[in-house]
Amino acid sequence: MNWQGVMPAVTTNFDANLKVDAPHVEQHARWMIESGCTAIIPLGSLGEGATMEFDEKLQVIDACVKGAGKAPVAPAIAALSTATAVKLARAAADHGARGLMVLPPYVYKSDWREMKAHVAAVIAATKLPCMLYNNPISYGTDFLPEQIAELAQERDNLRAVKESSADVRRVTAIRALVGDRLQISVGVDDAILEGISAGAVGWVAGLVNAMPRETVVLFELGARGEWKKAYELYNWFLPLLRMDTVPKFVQLIKLVQQEVGKGSERVRPPRLEVSGAERAAALATIKKSLETRPRLSA
Repeated sequence: MNWQGVMPAVTTNFDANLKVDAPHVEQHARWMIESGCTAIIPLGSLGEGATMEFDEKLQVIDACVKGAGKAPVAPAIAALSTATAVKLARAAADHGARGLMVLPPYVYKSDWREMKAHVAAVIAATKLPCMLYNNPISYGTDFLPEQIAELAQERDNLRAVKESSADVRRVTAIRALVGDRLQISVGVDDAILEGISAGAVGWVAGLVNAMPRETVVLFELGARGEWKKAYELYNWFLPLLRMDTVPKFVQLIKLVQQEVGKGSERVRPPRLEVSGAERAAALATIKKSLETRPRLSA
């Protein structure tokens, strides 16, 4: 598992009965890899993992492993209890996962002592390389740079961090403490070039689910330091990328997928598809972006 490049936080397609559409999940994972992505990360916030039963999560992992082929699958591991998270981590390894993205527990928010014990138990549950997911905006738990460094010193298979605090200074702060010991990924779409400038080597991306080619090209331009070309593409992409940073990001990203013919906007309650003026505004943004979509060379 090499935590570099574009790693889609893949959505989960549901059928008309809101059951996991495993064939579509498999096909979608294959499309992501064929488009130049380096790994598949299912079951995160964007993948609606919190709405799934244990067996459904394994069903999604199986479909992603099959679709990704030789590329690694690193499912998000989150649960209400530490015991369930550990169980899921071990089951994911048995089902072909080659890495894990470790989240704080659902619902419960506490101090570093308890959160460290939780994520450390999950990381220790297998020998798989792990990415720690820091998203204080969504989860209410903020893993500070010095805490991440402490965990990395104690857990050899902690290899990466998905930094979604939306503060790119966190990238440089973590690197100042651990150097190249951890590979750092940007976890919010509209800060990717800023994150690369600060030293990030990966992008756990959202809009990639609808536009993988543009996402991969943008990342590669930034990684090569071709900033003029990168910002030209970035400026076009930003109205869509900003959809990744609002409370209804799942609904909006799935709507973009539907508009490009690569999925359905169906979401599981308590989420509902966007409607009314909110939907009209989103569709107007999508339409304008598609009308001005740049042609990318091979």
